[in-house]
Amino acid sequence: MNPNEQKLDYPLGERLPEPGRALGVADGVQWIRMPLPFALDHINLWLLRDEMDGRQGWTVVDCGIDRPEVRARWEEVFEHVLEGLPILRVIVTHMHPDHVGLARWLCERWQAPLWMTMTDYAIARLWSAPAPEDVEGGGPAGESAVRHFAQHGLLDPEAQRQIRLRHDYYSGLVPGMPRSFHRLHEGLAVRIGGRDWRVITGYGHAPEHASLSCPALGVLISGDMVLPRISTNVSVFDLEPEANPLPMYLDSLKAYDGLDADTLVLPSHGRPFRGLHERVAQQHAHHAERLAEVLEACAEPASATDIVPVLFRRQLDLHQLTFAMGEAIAHLHALYFEGKLRRSVDAQGVYRFQRV
Repeated sequence: MNPNEQKLDYPLGERLPEPGRALGVADGVQWIRMPLPFALDHINLWLLRDEMDGRQGWTVVDCGIDRPEVRARWEEVFEHVLEGLPILRVIVTHMHPDHVGLARWLCERWQAPLWMTMTDYAIARLWSAPAPEDVEGGGPAGESAVRHFAQHGLLDPEAQRQIRLRHDYYSGLVPGMPRSFHRLHEGLAVRIGGRDWRVITGYGHAPEHASLSCPALGVLISGDMVLPRISTNVSVFDLEPEANPLPMYLDSLKAYDGLDADTLVLPSHGRPFRGLHERVAQQHAHHAERLAEVLEACAEPASATDIVPVLFRRQLDLHQLTFAMGEAIAHLHALYFEGKLRRSVDAQGVYRFQRV
C-alpha cells in the first residue's frame, strides 16, 4: 500500500465480493465485481434495492464488458443475489466499455430502461454500431488512432500494426446499445429505493460522466472520477485531437467539495473507502507534480512519445500504451494551452513541445 492510500479508510478491510455473489456496503446497496481481461482486472458494479411503478426490484449501476464469462457471472448474480426480484433499471455512469458493454443485454433481458447522460449515450451508440463509411468505430485503436499517435511521435511500425488491428476494440466489447434511454444530467435527483440520489456530472475522463450521491445514506457512487489507488485516466484521443481535458477533470472535482467528509465512496475500481476530500487533494497534487515533470522534460523539444516514460516508469503493454499516450498528450496540452509550452511540427510531421 502506498503512503497516499494509507491516508484513506477502508471500512470493509480486505473483504471482497465472492464471484457471482454480493457484499452489502450500505442499507439497500450491494457490491458485485466483474472480471476484466486487462492489467486492471476488475470493475465494481452496484445493486440498489428499488421500487418503480409499484414493482419491487433492483437498479443496477454499471454493467461490465460483453464477454461470455461476464454474462455467466451475471447469471450467478441473478440466481443468488436478486432474491427473486427483477432488475427495474440500468444506470451507466459513462460510455467506457467496462461500464456500458452489457447495457443492451441487461436492458433486453429484464425489459428495463437505460439511464445515462446524453453525451455518453450518443458516443456509445456511435462507436458500438459504426456507419459503413466509418468502419473503425471509435476508441483508442484503428487507423485514425494510428495517425493520431504518429503525429505525437509513436512511429514504431509494430505498435502501429497492433493498434491498427484493434480497429474493432470498442464494438467488440460493446456490440450494441439500447435504442432509447432516460437522460441523466447535473443536479437531477433520481429516486431509488425511497431515497434521492443526486447526479454529479464530471468531465475529462469521459464526455459527460455521472456520479451518484445519496446524502441520506452518506454514499457516493463515484464511477471513475475518484478512485482510491490509481489516478483516473485523462486522455486526448483522435476523436477530439485538440482537446484539453486535464483542466476539465480537475475543475470537475470541485463538485465533491460540498459532500460530507465521512462519505463512503464506492469507486469503479479498488475498494470502498472514506477520505473523499483527502483523495481529491491527492489527485490535484499528483497532476501538479506530473505537469511540473513534463514541463522540465520539455526543456528541449519533446513529443508525447518522449513524455510517456516520464509519466509511466514501468513496462506497458499495448493496451496500456494507448492510454499512456493519451495521458501524455493531455498533460502536454494542459501546459500548451496555458502558454507554458510552444508547439512545432518537425520534418516527420510530429508535434514537438518546448518550454517557453
